[in-house]
Amino acid sequence: MENEKWLQTYLFIWSGQFISMLTSYAVNFAIVIWLSLEHNSAEVLAIAGISAILPQAVIGSFAGVFIDRWSRKKVLILSDAFLALCALIMIILLRNETINLNWIYLMLSLRSVGNAFHSPAMQAVAPLLVPQKELLRVSGINQLLQSLSGVVGPAIGTLAITYMSIHNVLYLDVIGAIAAITSLVFVRIPHPKTEIKPSLSNVLMELKDGYKTVLKNNGLTLLFLYAMMVTFFIMPAAIMFPLLTTGYYQGGKIEMSIIQIVWSVGMLIGGTVLGVFKVKIPKIILVNTMYIILGLYFILCGWLPSSWFIGYTLATLLGGIAISIFSASFTTILQEEIAPNMLGRVFSMYYSMAVLPTVIGLLFTGVIAEKIGMTNSFLISGLVVVIIGVLSFLTPVLMKIGRNRNVEATRG
Repeated sequence: MENEKWLQTYLFIWSGQFISMLTSYAVNFAIVIWLSLEHNSAEVLAIAGISAILPQAVIGSFAGVFIDRWSRKKVLILSDAFLALCALIMIILLRNETINLNWIYLMLSLRSVGNAFHSPAMQAVAPLLVPQKELLRVSGINQLLQSLSGVVGPAIGTLAITYMSIHNVLYLDVIGAIAAITSLVFVRIPHPKTEIKPSLSNVLMELKDGYKTVLKNNGLTLLFLYAMMVTFFIMPAAIMFPLLTTGYYQGGKIEMSIIQIVWSVGMLIGGTVLGVFKVKIPKIILVNTMYIILGLYFILCGWLPSSWFIGYTLATLLGGIAISIFSASFTTILQEEIAPNMLGRVFSMYYSMAVLPTVIGLLFTGVIAEKIGMTNSFLISGLVVVIIGVLSFLTPVLMKIGRNRNVEATRG
């Protein structure tokens, strides 16, 4: 593909993905509101969280092998079609029966299976279309679009669950999938071909190659390890955010929407900074700094008085900025360090490695909420994440990531 056409192609793909993300945010937030207000249980939210991430973790690494083998365009189209089909099935089931949590958990699990293929495939598309020097800016644009979805999606989700039943809200997923598929049909995405024939032994061999790709790079290994540790420690607290808003800060649907929208506005700001400006700070420094800021955000959430909803809102803005810059920087590091024909399995491997410890943490969410308390869990989680951020700066091999490339670029 001619270099000057990369932006046009990428933005066309993202036009459909943006609509899909918008509807997905709306559906997810509507489900969270419904679960929080109907059941008011940290345990229910934890089970829902496990349902939403465990299938992706279990099959994620194997999915990555096939993503690298198959046409990424076809993977994206089939994933979106699967999500639409799942939504239609769940609409029929929920319409004809009294709503029970098992159907909700099943729906979240099916969405997780589709995302196990869709998310890493989308991340692996960028290096095939985008010049390497523009990858960080494109990651910023991705965060920008995700943040816009996060601003508008919760508002749509709140309106939807207020005036519609949960099964009717699922129609939004179908609309989003149709838009995403339509945008993919009319573009060409290069495909790094492999001559290896599909078989169980070859799949296992390629999966092993994905792990070796990371493990042979000590910097990437530690990058994965620290990111997994951060996820493990913040997820049990993070799953309780709706209850923190409705319980400790005494909010309702409107306050939940405000917090979600402000979080997305923060992500919007972070994505805008990376997408508009050519940030020259080394990406590993951005990653480590965002760990510290994210930890401080959790500390503030648990430390502020319950009457300080405005302070909680401002802290959430800071957290949104931090997670946006972290995600874009982390993604770009992998896109620069890993060969394009390995990216699918490496992204999938990371999702699986990060999620499996998270599930263990979520299993104890109910106990943590009862024994330690919500605010204390936020304080402890935030403190641990700050410590991990400081340790990241004190790890020499981690700080060397991208240094040789930056030196070569400066000489060039």
